[in-house]
Amino acid sequence: MFFKKIFLFNFLTLTLLASSIEPIPLKLEYDYDKAILGKKLFFDKKLSKDNSISCASCHDLTKGGDDGLKFSVGIDGKLGDINAPTVLNSVFNFRQFWDGRAKDLAEQAKGPIENPIEMGHDFTKLLEGLKTSSYEKSFKAIYKNGITKENLVDAIAEFEKTLITPNSAFDRYLKGDENAINSFEKEGFELFKNKGCISCHNGVNIGGNLYSKFGMLIDVDSKNLGKYNVTKNEFDKYYFKVPTLRNISLTAPYFHDGRYNDLKEAVKTMALVQLGRPVTDLEIEKIVAFLKTLNGELKIIE
Repeated sequence: MFFKKIFLFNFLTLTLLASSIEPIPLKLEYDYDKAILGKKLFFDKKLSKDNSISCASCHDLTKGGDDGLKFSVGIDGKLGDINAPTVLNSVFNFRQFWDGRAKDLAEQAKGPIENPIEMGHDFTKLLEGLKTSSYEKSFKAIYKNGITKENLVDAIAEFEKTLITPNSAFDRYLKGDENAINSFEKEGFELFKNKGCISCHNGVNIGGNLYSKFGMLIDVDSKNLGKYNVTKNEFDKYYFKVPTLRNISLTAPYFHDGRYNDLKEAVKTMALVQLGRPVTDLEIEKIVAFLKTLNGELKIIE
């Protein structure tokens, strides 16, 4: 009962303080030369130990920015243990990874390269190899000290900054186009607000700006302990970075453990275990219709 009261207080506070949803800007400032170099690195399988996978292998830009798998497959067919989040609009997240262990995109880019079940490489050996390739000239043209670990992830992060999806139907609605979404979708948005979804999913990325406990009201049997894995603080068990809802209909399966392929099931579960608010089938259909209006337009730099 004590924890439910705390939850109720936090829920009401978040609802009152929740930022309005903001449209994604049509463009962000970025360094073009760095981004082009980062794009080449993003798609290059040389970044993995056996030249078998690239960043794009788990973050397919043609499929919502993830790989559509419950768990990604790394070198030697090794299976990951957490669902790959979308890379699209990740520049707007306040932290990176589900457990928030990376403070920004550059720090995030370091992780998979040396993770033994992902790209499995060693930065020292990777950099040695790149210095004997055409990358040497490309890096020297941009960075005075050439190819370094920090410069490599800086370039990848600069490219990832460009991976935003503005001009969704809902963003056009926010900007004043009343006809950008239909009445059914508008009813879904009202339910999204009234049920309390907006208490965690708000701001420009409609998520990605705070942590929340998965299974706030009902235990969901999560094997992953979330933020606790980073902090070792008991209070942080099962807390995860709230994911973005941008392009959500394209990024199944859902949740950190990829437990659902159906967006309707994901909505139903969140309403019950996070909000304690049962939803009817019709309400779920309306909310999902609204969520589909969040799909934006991706333009990959050339």
